[in-house]
Amino acid sequence: MSDLTDQDRRVLLKLARSVIASELAKGSKPERPKEIPPAMAEKRGCFVTLHKNGAMRGCIGTIEPVKPLISCVEDNALNSAFGDPRFPRLTEKELSEVDIEISVLTVPQFLDYKDADDLKAKLKPGIHGVILSKGWHSATFLPQVWEQLPEKEVFLAHLCQKAGMSAMCWKDNDTVVKTYEAEYFSEHELFQKSP
Repeated sequence: MSDLTDQDRRVLLKLARSVIASELAKGSKPERPKEIPPAMAEKRGCFVTLHKNGAMRGCIGTIEPVKPLISCVEDNALNSAFGDPRFPRLTEKELSEVDIEISVLTVPQFLDYKDADDLKAKLKPGIHGVILSKGWHSATFLPQVWEQLPEKEVFLAHLCQKAGMSAMCWKDNDTVVKTYEAEYFSEHELFQKSP
């Protein structure tokens, strides 16, 4: 997988904001690069998260690498602004108030573990994004979620509940666990204004 440069990150963030803006204000066009750098043409999973006043305002993503990163960012920017069922559609007034964050994922890998203690021992807070699934229930937390839920048992309990399962589902040996890593960056970091 190719590494993203700071320039690539800026281009992706501008693209995300511009596709949302073009949906809100008919007639404006998304800012797509004239030439797509190799790292953006690779198939990658990604999430686009909107933050407003430090709180989440939308977050939608694609875990598996099914389309080029540039398309993944464009689709999920629109989905996080207008298709996250937890939030109302983003308004034109709000667009200037949101900070956009993009997470670019590695391909998820099955985590082989013997029991609940072994699972906890193998998880790396702040590094691993985690997918829990059992039957048709499934949910993921990006690595950034460890900042809010640093204790492994609490993190896993919340993830089980997000998937619609009991908070203890992570202790069941038939719960499937996959992990991935994410490179994430935001407008706040990359476009910080100098004082």
